[in-house]
Amino acid sequence: MSTPLVSSFGIAVRQAREAQGWSQERLAEYSDLNRSYVGEIERGRVIASLVTVEKLAVSLGVPPSALVMRGEAVAQAQLVRGLHLAAIAC
Repeated sequence: MSTPLVSSFGIAVRQAREAQGWSQERLAEYSDLNRSYVGEIERGRVIASLVTVEKLAVSLGVPPSALVMRGEAVAQAQLVRGLHLAAIAC
């Protein structure tokens, strides 16, 4: 089940991971998670629990709320981009 926030949270995790220069495997190791599960989160295919959000955030050196807010920011940017494209199409 994917919602815009779940998908955007995954994008935020991927962006934060890539900003560290880490592979999914490294993030999974630091977070004590399975690499394939990290990939599923990044693709927005699973809903991360609060415990998982905390593990990811701690590994990435950010507060859990910052990681969620980054996901919200990605969702907002996609919404604005979609509205802009819709306006151009009219």
